[in-house]
Amino acid sequence: MKTQLLKPNEESIKLACELLKNGEVVGLPTETVYGLAGDCSNPSAIKKIFEAKGRPMDNPLIVHIASIDMLDGIVKEVNDDALKMMKAFWPGPLTIIMPKGPKVCNESCAGLDSVGVRMPSNEIARKVIALSKTPFSAPSANLSGKPSPTNAKTVYEDMNGKIPLIIDGGDCETGVESTVISVLNKTPIILRPGAITKEMIEEVLKKPIKLAGAITKQLSSNKPVLSPGMKYKHYAPNANVIILKGSLKKFTEYVNSHKTPNTFALVFDEEKDALNIPTLTYGRKNYPSEQAHNLFTKLRELDERNAKTVYARCPQKKGVGLAVYNRLIKSAGFNIIKL
Repeated sequence: MKTQLLKPNEESIKLACELLKNGEVVGLPTETVYGLAGDCSNPSAIKKIFEAKGRPMDNPLIVHIASIDMLDGIVKEVNDDALKMMKAFWPGPLTIIMPKGPKVCNESCAGLDSVGVRMPSNEIARKVIALSKTPFSAPSANLSGKPSPTNAKTVYEDMNGKIPLIIDGGDCETGVESTVISVLNKTPIILRPGAITKEMIEEVLKKPIKLAGAITKQLSSNKPVLSPGMKYKHYAPNANVIILKGSLKKFTEYVNSHKTPNTFALVFDEEKDALNIPTLTYGRKNYPSEQAHNLFTKLRELDERNAKTVYARCPQKKGVGLAVYNRLIKSAGFNIIKL
């Protein structure tokens, strides 16, 4: 299969719409990361997504819509909490898990009776959905387990020859996947953190919400999950990533005493000159939105530089920092050392 990499214009968007309607898979930008889009009602299209990624079939996908009207048939009901969050955060990087409707095929939801839905703020993605009248299911457009792609070049590296089209919409704004929150029970629970934080949601709902334990702890491999990003090792470069929790002084002492050939450090911008080994930075220490924007790009760069071992500084676990921490510990396979 020849994969076209095209800039967004009337012709390329029309082609993307035609491909989606015909059961093909398309690489599209969103504000979070690039996605592999396929018709959410078409089992054949959904299977092509899983095959292109090499993704386990028990890992559910998120349905993307362009308007509230499209929820009809995709979900069975929209409760008050979901409606409040839609009004506050859509379009934007928030996925809401609700009871599944008949328009979504079982393959997209991994056989569950629930479905995650979001309305992306990226204009290209919304335009393709609206013009094709095809709500699409989409995971990140990378090989399963690898760092998610935040630019079209990275999508092409992973998907060349596997899908017919990638639309190059430039760099993604957020850099990490959407926040996922379930409203299936009385108290909403965040299953995957993102740019829409727990604090932001509680302010809108005027009540406390929960955080799933799987955000910071490893989940049993035989346990079903409602959201992507909960179960398997994700976001991982080829290198062995090890997170070191502690002060910069202790971090430096540990790394300098454990360095081997092709050892790298992943640190905050202010710390780039603190070590005498190759170092990458992923944002300023107290600016988690910068870290979120840069993290996946830097994890990919480690592969380009042939890193074998990576010692990473630990981000804060509040606000958007929780999303960064979640992605980093999963990229490390929960390999964390407390100094």
